[in-house]
Amino acid sequence: SARIIANSRALAEAMTERGFTLVSGGTDNHLLLVDLRSKGVTGKDAEKALDRAGITVNKNTVPGETASPFVTSGIRIGTPALTTRGLGIGEMRDIAVLIDEAIAGREDEAKLDSVRHRVREMCGRFPLYGEWART
Repeated sequence: SARIIANSRALAEAMTERGFTLVSGGTDNHLLLVDLRSKGVTGKDAEKALDRAGITVNKNTVPGETASPFVTSGIRIGTPALTTRGLGIGEMRDIAVLIDEAIAGREDEAKLDSVRHRVREMCGRFPLYGEWART
C-alpha cells in the first residue's frame, strides 16, 4: 500500500539522518536494507540488541559482504507491521531514534531497558488490533 511505502521512505530518511547507510541510498518498497559497517556493528549483534529492546529486524547480507552469512554486515527492517498497527510517517523518526539508541547501547542493559520501555509504550498507543479490540 502507499502508506507502507510512505512509512518506509520516512524511516529511510530518519535512519540516514542518524548516520546509517542504506543500501541503494533509500527504498522504493516495504523494507530497508541497512549497511552497518560504518557503525562498527555486525548484523547479528544489532539483531540481538534490537530483539532485547523489543524491536524485530533480521540480520542480512549487504553488497560487498565480507562477514559470514551467519554474522552479516546489515539488517533488514520492514514497515508493513508498523503500518498495520497504525503508525505513520510521524512515528518513523521516533523508531529511527529507538533503533539507533538500541544499537549504540547494545552492551548496556539499562539503555536497552529504556528503549524497551519506550517501545512498549508506543505499542500501547498503537495496539495490533486497535479497532477490533475496542468493539
